[in-house]
Amino acid sequence: MKLLVDMNLSPRWVTLLAGAGIEAVHWSTLGQANAPDAEIMAYAGANGYVVLTHDLDFSAILAATHGEKPSVVQIRTDDLNLGEVGKQVIAALLQTTSDLEEGALLTIDPKRTRLRLLPLPSRS
Repeated sequence: MKLLVDMNLSPRWVTLLAGAGIEAVHWSTLGQANAPDAEIMAYAGANGYVVLTHDLDFSAILAATHGEKPSVVQIRTDDLNLGEVGKQVIAALLQTTSDLEEGALLTIDPKRTRLRLLPLPSRS
């Protein structure tokens, strides 16, 4: 699994993830800082990345497009201190690797982790 770390997360996530044996790259090394979310999603999908973000727009894109890939991991907490949430994110990533490789939306918040397989069902 390869992670593409969104601009709204610190580049330090790449080092943290690498320490856990997870390949990651920060968007700032690949594209423009002000790139639209759709461009980041397209790049991730075309290049086999899972998007790691703190932005709800990525899950909205998946829902609107009924997308099957790329997978998205969204961190839902106000405290993005790597020491606090980092361990929880790494544990969740390692536990759900196969689902993320197939296509999933993983939501991580301080109280729980939720996994939804892609494509997301349409709301009627």
